[in-house]
Amino acid sequence: MRRKITFVGSLGTTTRVIVVVAMAIVISLVRSFHRPLCSSSSSTPKHLLKSRICPLWSPSFLFCLPLPPRSTLLRHSYSPSLSPAAAHRRGSFCSATLPSLMSTVSDDNPLLKDFVFPPFDAIDASHVRPGMRALLKKLDSDLVELEKTVEPSWPKLVEPLEKMLDRLSVVWGAVNHLKSVKDTPELRSAIEEIQPEKVEFDLKLGQSKPIYNAFKAIRESPDWAGLSDAQKRIVESSLKEAVLSGVSLEDSKREEFNKIQQELTKLSRKFEENVLDATKIYARLVTDKKEIEGLPATALGLAAQTAISKGHENATAENGPWVFTLDAPSFMSVMQHAKNRTLRREVYDVYITRSSVGKLDNTPVIEQILKLRLEKAKLLGYNNYAEVSMATKMATVSKAEELLEKLRSASWNAAVQDMKDLKQFAKSKGAPEADDLNHWDIAFWSERLRESKYDINEEELRPYFSLPKVMDGLFNLVKMLFGIDVEAADGLAPVWNADVRFYRIKDLSGKPISYFYFDPYSRPAEKRGGAWMDEVVARSRVLSDDKNSVRLPIAHMVCNQMPPVGDKPSLMTFREVETVFHEFGHALQHMLTRQDEGLVAGIRGIEWDAVELPSQFMENWCYHRDTLMSIAKHYETGETLPEEIYQKLLAARTFRAGTLSLRQLKFATVDLELHSKYVPGGSESIYDVDRRVSEKTQVLAPLEEDRFLCGFSHIFAGGYAAGYYSYKWAEVLSADAFSAFEDAGLNDDKAVRETGKRFRETILALGGGKAPLEVFVEFRGREPSPEPLLRHNGLLQTA
Repeated sequence: MRRKITFVGSLGTTTRVIVVVAMAIVISLVRSFHRPLCSSSSSTPKHLLKSRICPLWSPSFLFCLPLPPRSTLLRHSYSPSLSPAAAHRRGSFCSATLPSLMSTVSDDNPLLKDFVFPPFDAIDASHVRPGMRALLKKLDSDLVELEKTVEPSWPKLVEPLEKMLDRLSVVWGAVNHLKSVKDTPELRSAIEEIQPEKVEFDLKLGQSKPIYNAFKAIRESPDWAGLSDAQKRIVESSLKEAVLSGVSLEDSKREEFNKIQQELTKLSRKFEENVLDATKIYARLVTDKKEIEGLPATALGLAAQTAISKGHENATAENGPWVFTLDAPSFMSVMQHAKNRTLRREVYDVYITRSSVGKLDNTPVIEQILKLRLEKAKLLGYNNYAEVSMATKMATVSKAEELLEKLRSASWNAAVQDMKDLKQFAKSKGAPEADDLNHWDIAFWSERLRESKYDINEEELRPYFSLPKVMDGLFNLVKMLFGIDVEAADGLAPVWNADVRFYRIKDLSGKPISYFYFDPYSRPAEKRGGAWMDEVVARSRVLSDDKNSVRLPIAHMVCNQMPPVGDKPSLMTFREVETVFHEFGHALQHMLTRQDEGLVAGIRGIEWDAVELPSQFMENWCYHRDTLMSIAKHYETGETLPEEIYQKLLAARTFRAGTLSLRQLKFATVDLELHSKYVPGGSESIYDVDRRVSEKTQVLAPLEEDRFLCGFSHIFAGGYAAGYYSYKWAEVLSADAFSAFEDAGLNDDKAVRETGKRFRETILALGGGKAPLEVFVEFRGREPSPEPLLRHNGLLQTA
């Protein structure tokens, strides 16, 4: 993503990435459990994995929005041609059996079968209601039995809990993943109906007094000192999350808390559905060539393909008609390249007012979300929701605000100069709007200035970045850095779309260590926008069917780049290349973990403001000469990207860095303001807060009609509520981590490999089993410094 997950920014953390539903121990366990890098529903425990979504950033107003929903929990897969035992021998794993369910629900329900990989090709909406109800009934029975027999020991408490949570996460995760990538009204309806029942179970588990007391007894027992660091983290996190889930509340307050939790789940789902529907509604038909002057051939090819899908059977890239949408590849092509200012304004206006009118208006949804989050915080004894969010993060509210202000002051003057440069350039080109540049002009003139200043045209670079070459180069890089081999394994696991690829990762001895899916292309009719990574299943000792081994992790990566057009492969912009590297960084932390305690393996249990470190770290390699030259091969001629263009890309890295930094800081600051100082129903509206924050974070003030908040899925339908600052927080960590490679010498292969091994053995291997600051110090030898980030962004002198 770029999150992010979803997705991706400048002194902060990603995604991301993003979601799930839960609380308490479920939260803590699930949190350790599933943290997609993109999130979505406030009903899932925040510690559950989140689909990482990309941050809302871009050098040219490039949005990674919207983000995917919080994919909820782990998933497995099913392969009819591969028995579970055979699959395990090949490096896969089986999910726990549910024999008692088989007699109560149709044997044909794929959600209730044992499988190695989730049966994504077989699951449909008709399976959700009966399958989930049968599963929840079985798990509720298991919970009752556990509460009767629980003892304060690992085998009698943590292991049965992990098994219970895993089955739920696998099944519910598969269902929600399909909603993200293959949405239908029927699937939506089924999830909407079943979700309150799932939340009810989450709450029951999260507020279980017998389980909470058993964790307390472990913490207070003489055996505490003998537990591993990872086990101690699980216990302490579980106790903290249980309290945040309401386990300590009196009966009447707990009932109120649970009602709030149910309503927040509904509201988050409503928010993201409104964004998706509003995005899908807009389709601008163009028949006059004059209207699309300046648009590159790749954009026109995509617009013609979209027109064909809308019923214009004879549409061609050359002669039209063309249909433009709010999906990122289409939207950005108009904003960056259309000479038609009227068209740019129309598309921009529709984009910034998405989900803000009529039945799809998210304004009342936001207001109710903020009101209920504040009520929830008060019930738990906190002053505001930001304090609740920070209870499970590295930062505090004051520390986050301090970092944001430091970065803002370092970025402001540079951003002011960016705007002056843009106006001067537009004026030199005779643009009538030069003295009055507006929001729909910024991306267009920024792209022209970039082309003029660095002689770089992103569209003209697309032929050098074909998806197959980019992936080959990425896989060669991680082999060199981390000692792994990535190989295609298509056909081993069912997929949800014919374009989805499946891969196996092996160590250098040839032993499988993990798997992942990759869904690269935009499908606006059924797939959420943005980019994200999420876990399917996590590494786990307990959940292996071979007690001498472990279950191997599986991830999925989702992007939304331009699909192949005709006989051309998917040709990527450089920003899309960065996005793929970003999401793969998230996936690597999940897949290369060596943590066997499933509740803190991979991305589970890692504080939210540290989870973007590996993703943003990987972006740096896009500027590494050897890496870039290995992927930048012309798809027709095989010619390598010319050296002078590489040098220009390197020089352009800090282009408008002040503006881009401020953009991320604006999102992070308005998020904290809404969750710490905003008073629902008070004299200041949510849009007043947005405008007030913009005075210090936007050189060009937002339009009066700007309703960006109505599409801010990261904080209202994802895992970033009072946490968007994490992008910047983690960006400090990631830039400093990459500076270790710079210190070692990027041209010294031996030193790079040695540093990469250390990075793998710490940042990528330890998961949530150790506090992130301790992990960073173990890798870097000291605490993090913001200097590398400011240096990479060309802002060090300003600061």
